[in-house]
Amino acid sequence: MAELLKNIYTKSYIENLALKISKVYLQFNKQGFISSIFCPLWEEYELKMRMRHIALTLNTFLPFSYKEQLEILKEVSKDFYSYEAMFFQDFVELFGLEDFETSFAALEVFTIDSTSEFAIRAFILKDENKTINQMKLWANSSNEHIRRLASEGCRPRLPWGISLPKFKKDPLKILEILEILKNDKSKYVQKSVANNLNDISKDNPHLVIEFVSKNLGISKDLDWICKHASRTLLKQAEEKILNLFGYDDSSYINIINFKYDTTLQMGEELNFSFDIQSEKNIGNARIEYAIYYKRANNKHNKKLFMISQNEIKQKTKSFAKKQSFKKLTTRKHYKGKHFISIIINGKEKIKKEFTLL
Repeated sequence: MAELLKNIYTKSYIENLALKISKVYLQFNKQGFISSIFCPLWEEYELKMRMRHIALTLNTFLPFSYKEQLEILKEVSKDFYSYEAMFFQDFVELFGLEDFETSFAALEVFTIDSTSEFAIRAFILKDENKTINQMKLWANSSNEHIRRLASEGCRPRLPWGISLPKFKKDPLKILEILEILKNDKSKYVQKSVANNLNDISKDNPHLVIEFVSKNLGISKDLDWICKHASRTLLKQAEEKILNLFGYDDSSYINIINFKYDTTLQMGEELNFSFDIQSEKNIGNARIEYAIYYKRANNKHNKKLFMISQNEIKQKTKSFAKKQSFKKLTTRKHYKGKHFISIIINGKEKIKKEFTLL
């Protein structure tokens, strides 16, 4: 993925960056900056290393104090957006760890059109209490991007982010921030809160179960956060979390008319269908299917996929699905025996064998 994303930094992109800087700092050496960016090792750099290289080069070509550099970069950043602009935040992470106040103010500016969730983690590791107190202030901001930073920046398992091992072990300080944000009306913030809780559930499931038990049923938005935060626990068929969402007994639900491809060629799709049936309305039902993928060592790796998780106000319901066996960069398929199963409310109801040719 990064091998494609890194190509956002084209020559025209860097030339535009140099032009915008020169409008704020008139003596800026545009050509020297551009030449330094496209150094002999540039093609070997992946996305994050290219961001780091841009940040380091900015420091070289802006011969001022850190505060003066940031005044220039804050003005320039207004013309750059999304993930590719994160070299501004990387600059703060590299050169601002000794000046928290100036750095926090800059990260606020940079996060609005991009995101400062990666850079802030270095400050957490440097001075946890000071940074967490700042993030609590951000959690009360009028700007949704700054409020999101308060949650996203302290996720214990943030993808691509510096690890926060202390928060994996004890996330109570994170939960204090999430308490401030849990009733936020912004979907952008709600999603971050839910993702943070889902991270926490992987190391401290009891804390997320406790959060859900206290907050489920209060509001529609908070219900959504609880559900999205519980997705890993639901996949793991954690009994307490299943019960909280009403996905408990499924013994009265039967699977009938289960049909599936018993063989398929590499690259084809596995088609399957089935009906669920009950003598009463089915009610809350979390319906998943699992593929037991054959591995190179002839063992099987179980992968879950969602079908439906709703209240079913009828006695029967039909489902038809298909699963691709095309080549993927994230999964290699091996010929031989595989299995498919149907799971209802965390209980595997049926499991069948099929062969990949």
